[in-house]
Amino acid sequence: MEILEQFRTLLNEKNYSKLRELAEEMNVQDVALVLDEMEDEDMLKMFRIFPKELAADVFAELEVESQQYIITSLSEKEAGIIIDNLYADDATDLLEEMPANVVKKILANAKPETRKDINHLLQYPEDSAGSIMTVEFVDLHINMTVEDAIQRIREYGSDSESIETLYVLNPKRVLLGTVGLRQLILGNKEDRIEDIMHEEFISCTTSMDQELVSQLFMKYDLVQLPVVDKENRMVGIITVDDVIDIIQEEATEDIDKMAGIIPGDKAYLKTSVFETWKKRIPWLLLLMISATFTGGIIKGFEDALSKYIVLTAYIPMLMDTGGNSGNQASAEVVRSLSLGQISFADFTKVIWKEIRVGVLCGLTLSVANFAKCILIDRLEYGVALVICLTILLAVFIAKLFASMLVMLIDRVHLDPAVVASPMLTTAIDAVSLLIYFSIATMLLGI
Repeated sequence: MEILEQFRTLLNEKNYSKLRELAEEMNVQDVALVLDEMEDEDMLKMFRIFPKELAADVFAELEVESQQYIITSLSEKEAGIIIDNLYADDATDLLEEMPANVVKKILANAKPETRKDINHLLQYPEDSAGSIMTVEFVDLHINMTVEDAIQRIREYGSDSESIETLYVLNPKRVLLGTVGLRQLILGNKEDRIEDIMHEEFISCTTSMDQELVSQLFMKYDLVQLPVVDKENRMVGIITVDDVIDIIQEEATEDIDKMAGIIPGDKAYLKTSVFETWKKRIPWLLLLMISATFTGGIIKGFEDALSKYIVLTAYIPMLMDTGGNSGNQASAEVVRSLSLGQISFADFTKVIWKEIRVGVLCGLTLSVANFAKCILIDRLEYGVALVICLTILLAVFIAKLFASMLVMLIDRVHLDPAVVASPMLTTAIDAVSLLIYFSIATMLLGI
């Protein structure tokens, strides 16, 4: 990376003024990307050279491991300055990952208002709206004029994470409505906030799950969302950048679970070999043990297979087809549940749809495979019929079973992504083999 080498050269030459000038001309996200690629000691040197405002902005964009290294390497006073210049939600996210003794020292050197905001956010359950919101926003009073509102933005806007939407509160801090910054700029300065505010708005409670929050953002195309407590008093806002992080986090977690991996929060290259082994081995052990059931089924039909050895050649294809069919159905249902497109109330609609899809997919695969068995493999009609009927039933049952299981698991408030793991494939493999040998026994008399 050319810019990385430029930073290293300036650092080695001790040309700090040029280095600061270059960093200030760049986007903070790009600066953070460069710092994440540097060695720890050089990253820390760079960080100390930056002005405190730039340092705080860049710090918020760094990887968690880099943040922890920097914050533990700085003096307590320096760390306190960084925490003071972070938005409360970013500071809270960082401190949640730090050892308790380090957190205590950092907060001791932070401003009283910073400590108050962070302690306020730390009380909310993990993955709730309260835990990801920021308490820095601009609020307005109902009796203000547009001119008053703009003056208030000038006074407090620089400390707020977003000023695109302003919130109108009564003296008890109950949320009454919203006003867009565009409205204020284009409005007459004598207009009263009460007359121009929107009384219909979308909000969420502090206890709402972060995944549901992300669904609200997608459904209503939001940029920020007010957070209220049980008494409808406004306590913070959630911005779209936080929601993007949530979506990425939830998607990564679901992908890991569907692949039979214990979810982690570290990047792939920053996860050690031992940590990766710990994440993968539990499911591999479980699946290896569960796969013995399929082996037991095959062993139980050894005599039948000895009469029609050709049946053995089609076992992998039948197992894969059934497993893939089940994974298709479970993946789509899990995704639809995650996006809020369906719920348990749609159980019969989902099952009815998967029944029809299963029949159509099963028939298509059966017809195509029957032609292959007769024209290319030159099998007997009886053997070809056994294989094709198995495909039809295996695909149908796999899609039906997978969709039902995912819906039922979600109903009891467990994570349906776990069901869509290789464990589902193993179960469907066993069912496919039982169907295969049962049909062969009936049609071929073995």
